Amino acid sequence: MSPLIRYYNLLLLDKKDVLQLFFYAIFAGLISLSLPLGIQAIINFIQSGRVSVSWIVLVFLVVIGVALVGVLSMMQLRITENLQQKIFIRSSFEFAGRIPRIKFEELYGTYPPELANRFFDTMSIQKGTSKLLIDFSAALLQIIFGVLLLSLYHPYFIVFGFMLLILLYYIFKYSYNPGLETSLHESKYKYKVAAWLQEMARNNFSFRNELNYDYALQKNDGLVTDYLKYREKHFNVVKRQFAQLIIFKIIITASLLSIGGYLVLSQEMNIGQFVAAEIIILLVIGSVEKIILGLETFYDVLTSVEKIGVVTDMELEEESTKEYLSCFTAITLDINNLCFKFPDSEKNIINDINLQINQSEKIFVEGKNSSGKTTLIRLLSGLIQPTSGTFYINDDTFQKIDLKLYRSQIGSIVYGETPFEGSLADNITFKDSNVTQEDIRWAIETVQLTAFIKTLADGLNTIISPQGSQLSASNAQKILLARSIIHKPKILFYEDPTDTMDENVANEIIDLITAPANKWTIIVSSQNPYWKTKCSRNIVMDNGQIIFDSKN
Repeated sequence: MSPLIRYYNLLLLDKKDVLQLFFYAIFAGLISLSLPLGIQAIINFIQSGRVSVSWIVLVFLVVIGVALVGVLSMMQLRITENLQQKIFIRSSFEFAGRIPRIKFEELYGTYPPELANRFFDTMSIQKGTSKLLIDFSAALLQIIFGVLLLSLYHPYFIVFGFMLLILLYYIFKYSYNPGLETSLHESKYKYKVAAWLQEMARNNFSFRNELNYDYALQKNDGLVTDYLKYREKHFNVVKRQFAQLIIFKIIITASLLSIGGYLVLSQEMNIGQFVAAEIIILLVIGSVEKIILGLETFYDVLTSVEKIGVVTDMELEEESTKEYLSCFTAITLDINNLCFKFPDSEKNIINDINLQINQSEKIFVEGKNSSGKTTLIRLLSGLIQPTSGTFYINDDTFQKIDLKLYRSQIGSIVYGETPFEGSLADNITFKDSNVTQEDIRWAIETVQLTAFIKTLADGLNTIISPQGSQLSASNAQKILLARSIIHKPKILFYEDPTDTMDENVANEIIDLITAPANKWTIIVSSQNPYWKTKCSRNIVMDNGQIIFDSKN
């Protein structure tokens, strides 16, 4: 889908508002162009040396016309403000609704925070759309009405109209593609610079070292150089358009002054008509200038729409309408000949796995690095989907179940997961109204967070910074553990859930989580060997296959 079509589809969502804007623009344009006619009549009265009621009425009408155009402009501003708010709201919910549901294959090889940064292009669309709809619509209508009005004064002015059309067509035809292409490249490197600055901020301790600091500046210099190269190319397109406009203004001004002067001298026009015609010509030339200078805004808007389109085009996980899973008291997993490979790989990471997992089993998965244990856990948790093979959950194929319902029955900790910005309570409960105070107390006691929370002045209302940067690694991991068990799920999927804790604390928490009273299934991979002693089943993986599977 081209950026122009994307933008057209975006405007279709607010078709009524856009049509209102054009209606006001047409009305304002007609009034604006009627003003020169009123001025023409006033000049004719002045030339005659007579002051009459008609002259006073005309002056009054001209003033009223100016005021009315101002009122219509205010109404347009109100509509465009509504449009900007709608665009922002729609875009924010589009991102918020899509980012957690984008398929793993679509996100593979991308940097999710960089995709989220594209939301800021919404601001360019907001401001650009307002400018385009008000200025472009008014300018286009003034050109059309102005040329029609000039043609009534004399047929010579029809040539002026054709010259305008040829100019606009020429500029648009030969500038649109290079202008949009250079704008897209410029935007690409703009995001690369922003992404690198994010990396520096995220790893700011590493870059405090002087040698590392020099590297950071060198890489930033390289990215900025690429940005400037395409920015300069884009500016050359804009500069060429402006040069064409200057040449056009010189030719049109000289031609029309000559034609107007000739028509007055040959008495085919009077002074009033000449002044009115020149006012209209100035309005038309100003409108052409607005359109040509506004093309940069047009390129920016189309580029922003395309950048956001990269996110909105990403395929989402499928969700069925079935709701049977939530009423099951137990979940059985059964996988046959399961295989998985990454999108850019020809080799399977997981090869022909056959496995059955019953409710309440405690399974420890181990293996060397790159053996496939983490990938297996993520396949079982529904985070990624198999390339081939079958995955049965309570005798139904994995591809047909509702992932949302399945995930509501599980708790998980994925390697690299951190707390988010918000209160400690929100990090554990996500403001779920079904979670009671007893549930919260039980969860924080199970993961031994109680003592830490008591040291906080605001307790559970304490605000946690992004990635839990003010927390110790141990407390951050305890928050994730509390989050994973707060809904008392059927299955727990864990990747290194206690590896940042002191051994004694970690072992006590493992005892509580694996206690017989908890009927959930546990599938865990960890460097802590104590997990293995508390699990009833041990799976050893190597080269993407299960080489050992035993029950204690």
